[in-house]
This record gives sequence, C-alpha cells and structure tokens, in this order.
Amino acid sequence: MVPRMKHCFQIRASGIHGKGLFATRRVNAGALLGRCVVAPTTKQGPYTLHTDDGDVLVTCRFKYINHSAQPNVAYYDDFSVVALVALLPGDELTHDYGEWWHESGRNSE
Repeated sequence: MVPRMKHCFQIRASGIHGKGLFATRRVNAGALLGRCVVAPTTKQGPYTLHTDDGDVLVTCRFKYINHSAQPNVAYYDDFSVVALVALLPGDELTHDYGEWWHESGRNSE
C-alpha cells in the first residue's frame, strides 16, 4: 500500500454486505490508494477477482471493498486501486464487480 494512504481506511460493518472498507480522511479523486496483494486461486469465494490471466484471491484489506453499480474506486489490471471520485471520511469504498457479477444473479442493485 502507498505509505501515505496506509492509515486512510478502516474495516467495519457494512450496510452493503458483511464488512466494508471505509475512508477515515478525505482522499482526492484520482489518488492511488494502493495495490491489491493477491495469490492465484482455483477456488471461488467472496474475495476472488476474475482476471484474463485467471482468478486471484485478494489477501489484503482491499478484499473488503464491496460492490456498487455506482463505484467510487476501481481496480486496474496491475491490481492498483484508484479513487474515481473524492472520498470523504465515512464513505464506504465500492467497486463495480463487472459483467460476471451482474450475470451471476448476485447483484441486488
């Protein structure tokens, strides 16, 4: 994780699902929040990302970023996580899980 962003987030109960990752201070749009720590996996689970190179398990606190059709962060191919909009203290970090999520019927939005 980028050192200056290390203490900008907190894991706590989410109104979306289980636990979520929340901003503890203002973060500007476009800011690099850090990079996901991942490990290859063949198992499906709540912290699995689907990539063109195969599935990976997110093993860092970014695994608590929940789904939203109106996301405020994005994962990129290099597993970087970037703020799409300015985040305010208390905002839950959300990402659009993509077509797979929508087609799986898991999307409740």
